[in-house]
Amino acid sequence: MPDTPSAQLPGRKPRIVIVGAGFGGLSVINGLGRVDAEITLIDRQNHHLFQPLLYQVATAALSPADIAAPIRSIVKRHRQMHVLLDTVTGIDREARMVRLQSGATVEYDSLVLATGAQHSYFGNDHWAEFAPGIKTIDDATRVRRKILLALECAETNRQENVAERKEFLTFVIIGGGPTGVEMAGAIAELTRHATSMEFRYVTPKCVRIILIEAGNRLLANFPEDLAHSARRSLEMLGVDVRLGGRVNHIDATGVVVGEDRIKAATVIWAAGVQASPAAQWLDSPADKAGRVCVAPDMSVPGHPEIFVIGDTAAIARADGRPVPSIAPAAKQQGLHVGRTIAARLAGRAVPGPFRYRDFGTLATIGRKRAVVDFGWTRMKGLPAWLLWSTAHLYFLVGFRNRFVVGTTWMWNYLTFDRGARLITGLAPNEKSMPPPTVVDLAHGENARRLG
Repeated sequence: MPDTPSAQLPGRKPRIVIVGAGFGGLSVINGLGRVDAEITLIDRQNHHLFQPLLYQVATAALSPADIAAPIRSIVKRHRQMHVLLDTVTGIDREARMVRLQSGATVEYDSLVLATGAQHSYFGNDHWAEFAPGIKTIDDATRVRRKILLALECAETNRQENVAERKEFLTFVIIGGGPTGVEMAGAIAELTRHATSMEFRYVTPKCVRIILIEAGNRLLANFPEDLAHSARRSLEMLGVDVRLGGRVNHIDATGVVVGEDRIKAATVIWAAGVQASPAAQWLDSPADKAGRVCVAPDMSVPGHPEIFVIGDTAAIARADGRPVPSIAPAAKQQGLHVGRTIAARLAGRAVPGPFRYRDFGTLATIGRKRAVVDFGWTRMKGLPAWLLWSTAHLYFLVGFRNRFVVGTTWMWNYLTFDRGARLITGLAPNEKSMPPPTVVDLAHGENARRLG
């Protein structure tokens, strides 16, 4: 096998394989331009997902189709593009071959891994059953189901057992980063307006929302004044923010934080992520989060034909700080790698080392509440919220999604209505209410007593 990065046999087109159709993977395609090559895009889902708005699906503000688009529809204009719905199980670097779960293999001359990240429970993977996070549409609809079922069960169970009703109306979010802050604010707004307008026995005063952060402040990557503003905004929404709390245990009845047990039917994980198994596939050095330590051009050291980008890659900025695991960084890396591969194939000078351009960091707390840090200036309140909304609409894939989400947000703003409050995904034995629903959300003793 030739040692050059773009080597391929005479008489055939070079083969480029991209694993992952997220922000990074699709940006690689944009960077490649009209390169004359066979391009294979592999993903285990058939859709591209706008993950920053998943929490709005989980809190019934948006429907799943509003923030997702079929991969084949996105790349249909690329005539040399092959899309495979499959899962990567390994990589043979010497044979330049990707192994798939279906048993098939795909050969490559250039390989890009943009496989993202998954939840990290810090060695307590069994917590996932009781405290789901949100990384996929299935995760978001599962969380939405838990939240909505909890409200329905509290309404149904209004007189039978006060303690159980309190558990149903207690929502615990673990993790004070952007995802946790956004989720806490969204649940607060959902429960405040839904309960006051549509429920007869559940009122906003009954609902407890607890945000737990192990550190000494929220939004650790934001300036301290913006983090303090975010906490103040959450508290105005009725969220109980608890800092310096280390979670020791999670089960079907709730959470143990330090010495205290919080009984809750709904626990949501937003505390940590780890990279995909790409480092294991490549047998390459990785950081503590499992991200592949890449060269300045995003390639794997010793294998210039393999690139790793996005949440799967560990790379530092010029000042030594790590490049953040956010969508803009993945998009920039994807464009850089695409242009690098295209330049190699055309025999042109490659772009050189990757340089991350920091355009700012944003987080929303809720209606008319957000914080924005541009480095050279900071914003909060309504202006920040409008900017956050505009930026997220801009990064959505496709005009339809931008139009639908923008229209839905405007309708929600004017009417306080969240039209995606659908409880779906029930198993056949969960169709009746309330006993089976209580079994799903409450602990065993309560389930037996109510059944």
